[in-house]
Amino acid sequence: MHELSTPAAHTVRTGAQRLVDDDFAAVAGERVGVLSNHTAVLADLSHLVDVLAASDQVELTAAFGAEHGFRGASQAERDETSFTDTRTGLPVYNLYREPYQEQARIIASAGVDTIIFDIQDVGVRFYTYIWSMYEAMLAAALSGKRFVVLDRPNPIGGVRVAGPMMHLTQEEDARAFFRQVCLQHAMTVGELAHYFNEVLLPARIGRCLDALAVISMSGWEREMTFDQTGLGTWVLPSPNLPTLDTALVYPGTGLFEGTNLSEGRGTTRPFELIGAPFIDHRWAELLNAQDLAGVTFRDTYFKPTFADFKGQECQGVQLHITDAAAFDALQCAVAMMVTARAIYPEFEMDRRLDRHSGSKQLRPSIAAGAGVEDITGQWQDELEEFDAARVQYLLYS
Repeated sequence: MHELSTPAAHTVRTGAQRLVDDDFAAVAGERVGVLSNHTAVLADLSHLVDVLAASDQVELTAAFGAEHGFRGASQAERDETSFTDTRTGLPVYNLYREPYQEQARIIASAGVDTIIFDIQDVGVRFYTYIWSMYEAMLAAALSGKRFVVLDRPNPIGGVRVAGPMMHLTQEEDARAFFRQVCLQHAMTVGELAHYFNEVLLPARIGRCLDALAVISMSGWEREMTFDQTGLGTWVLPSPNLPTLDTALVYPGTGLFEGTNLSEGRGTTRPFELIGAPFIDHRWAELLNAQDLAGVTFRDTYFKPTFADFKGQECQGVQLHITDAAAFDALQCAVAMMVTARAIYPEFEMDRRLDRHSGSKQLRPSIAAGAGVEDITGQWQDELEEFDAARVQYLLYS
């Protein structure tokens, strides 16, 4: 397992911490609504919304929830109805799945001048929190509201860009508007907000958001993974990302949701455990023989308590990260699928793999028996273009 380091003192200050330390000067006197969840913690692990609610510098009017809910209690793809938060007395409005036009109506009815976004992302295009930020930015542009992003680290680092761009049409996937973002984008939410505003919003609605502000972090460097930030406690971003190791493998093993293998939901190590009743010891042996950088595979057994193969014994592998800097989650996942396809006739893939990867070529290439390098080479040119395009929006060295 990748060992987490815990420096004695905080070296990184998040955008939220800087806002609080500056006595909320950036939003003082404004009517504020916060799009947030349980990850919006400060250095002492208090929640930003609770601190804002107790302050007399800001008129906190409402809170807004994304996938998994405002306090983070809901499983994936579960909607949370609007409610009154028992701790603060604030009305909480669910924005997840709502189109930006409806979000604009909700935001207007909440009576806010400024929307603050503060959610911990994990650095992957198909993780929905950045969708929520993008849709809320559209809603803010439509309703003439100010949008303030409180930046947080990309927990898997800001160096490695990987995976295909989005090639699906709007009919094939509702999030096809993300076609100008690669799968592992290596950007923070603050950097993405600038990129969205200059690139995606004009393509969608013909204009930028007039009033966008990003409160950046101090002390963050691009090569840092979360354990190197000095922030200490890992607050799981969603119920099935319990550890930093889970986040590190997620850009790759998240794609197994588009196969007939369990991606480990219903276990204590989702996305680190991959398997099915028809897998045997050969998979781990063949994967270890490929000597993939930064990872070792352990032959293992597990029995999910919910989701795929609930209550059934599965055999498969657990991924153990040995070198986070060297590990390439996308290459690893492709190698796992190519190997599974070669030795298990039962192995199947479906359209969810297309939607998660954004590629129309990945699934047929694996099915045709293509090699790992040939498959990952399919997106290298567009990946280089994205890497060059994002440079002007990067806030950190």
